[in-house]
This record gives sequence, structure tokens and C-alpha cells, in this order.
Amino acid sequence: MDLGISSPQIDNPVRGFSFMHAALLDMRMDQDQKVSAFDIVNEWDAKELTRIFKTYGEEKFAWRIANDIIDYRNDIGPIQNTLELAKIAAKAQPKKDLGKNPATRIFQALRIETNKELKELEDSLPLAIELLREGGRLAVISFHSLEDRIVKNFISSQSKTDFLPKNIPIKASEIKPSKIRKIGKFIKPSEIEIKHNPRARSATLRVIEKVSDQ
Repeated sequence: MDLGISSPQIDNPVRGFSFMHAALLDMRMDQDQKVSAFDIVNEWDAKELTRIFKTYGEEKFAWRIANDIIDYRNDIGPIQNTLELAKIAAKAQPKKDLGKNPATRIFQALRIETNKELKELEDSLPLAIELLREGGRLAVISFHSLEDRIVKNFISSQSKTDFLPKNIPIKASEIKPSKIRKIGKFIKPSEIEIKHNPRARSATLRVIEKVSDQ
């Protein structure tokens, strides 16, 4: 599983993923789905906007940005394009991260919510394990902490055996084995790889092996 978003889609300015170009707020990977980033930004209330900015963007000023969006909608009208939203996000943040556009986390949060990316990952991991034969391996490359946390928690839950109190007489054969085991430690890209492919800088590779069908 390569959880990285599609570079051709991100680099296409008309798709609305980037705050570097003026485009309609869209962000749908699947153009057939109904809800777009425009719908979320212009129809959701401050509480829901705060939730996704904080949860999916880890944005410290989520509440302030959400309320500024509501004020903009009430005073001026719908937020139509990416640059409008980027300006609102920038104005709402009193402190700027060095070298990072203040809209980065907001756009990430909207993209994740629009495409239900984390829900898709949570649903896909157990299905992938079921498809593997014993001895088969699953490699997952994540690109931010939210994805990696889901992968780590899944590995932890699937690696556990049945909990048994100490000194309970039971045969080893009666203990339900774990379905998977970790293969080595997680792997990060080398400096050489990052130099050739800067978008790999945040990647984390984890590998697991299926050891039981039970």
C-alpha cells in the first residue's frame, strides 16, 4: 500500500488541491462523488470545521480559522476558490511556521475529509490481511502521522494473542496465535532518496507478515 496522494492530481491546478494556484475548491479524488471541499467549507458549521482542522490537520488555531470562515461566509458570501481560503487561514494564524504556508494544514484536513482517506485506510488494512496467504507480507508506506498511527495501531491489535491471567493451566496449542508479526523496524527514506525525490521526506515504511489464518 502506497498511501501517498496522486502527484498528477495534486499538480493539476484545476483540481483545487493546492493553495499555490487559483482554482475552484474541489479536492475530490473521485470526480463522481457528491461532496467536495467547497460543500464542506461553505455548508458545515464552526464546530464541525474545527473538528476536522484539529483532527486531520493538527491545527492549533482550528477554532479561530473555522470562525473566520463562518464570518467570511456571512459577510461576503461563499468561499469559491483556493486562494480565498488560503488568505483566510493565513490571516487567522498569529504565529507562522518558518518555511510552511499557513494554509498547509487546513488544505490537508479538507482533502482527508473530502476523500475519507483515513476511513478508507482503516477499512482496507484488515481486508488486505485476509487476502494474504500464510507467509505473505504487507508493506505500507504512510506519509503523515495520522496515517502512520492507524497502521501502528492495527499492527499492535493484530499482533496480540488472547489475554490470559498468570498461572492458568492451559496448553500452548489452545492459545489463539496472533495473525501477523512485524518484519524489522520501520524504514525512513535516506538523504540521497530525499534529494532525488523531496516528496519522500515524510514517508514511513512498515512491513508485516501473516503467520496465521486463525
